[in-house]
Amino acid sequence: MKINANELRAGNVMEFRGKLWVVAKAQHITPGKGGAFVQVELRDVRGGTKLNERFRSGETVERVRIDDHDYQFLFGDDHTLTFMDEQTYEQVSVDRELIGDAAGFLQDGMKVIISSYEGAPVSVELPQTVVLQIVEADPVVKGQTASSSYKPAKLENGMRVMVPPHIESGTRIVVNTGDGSYVERAKT
Repeated sequence: MKINANELRAGNVMEFRGKLWVVAKAQHITPGKGGAFVQVELRDVRGGTKLNERFRSGETVERVRIDDHDYQFLFGDDHTLTFMDEQTYEQVSVDRELIGDAAGFLQDGMKVIISSYEGAPVSVELPQTVVLQIVEADPVVKGQTASSSYKPAKLENGMRVMVPPHIESGTRIVVNTGDGSYVERAKT
């Protein structure tokens, strides 16, 4: 199915140069001079190699038909992550590299969508946001304005995130799984 390059999003699978590629990142850029384009980071489904490519905004690309199924995260180790199909209770293991840095946001029982092509998993889509607790946060520096300053904090999963100065250790926050950024303080 042909789609416009502007419609590419992370997790999409496309055919390019005779191979299947998963879109890892897609950034729409409008330079001051010249036409707009989409800067895309692609990962080869079969080989795992990465490729950075630019597509003009009017260009079309071939998106591949993918089967999506709901799975539940069970457990993982350094190399593989195991999920369970919610209808058949079948387990499937995928390589940790398939998810990348976002694997740190996986929590026991988390619902995800695994996309597969011809029976082989090609991408794992996590929920857009997760709620995590801050275990360590730098103290507020006197004189900082709350409007534009952020400080580093460590989450319960070991990942680091930049948070506003009023957020302290022990606070539960909402984090965007796509880029690991602070969204808001979690509601109780």
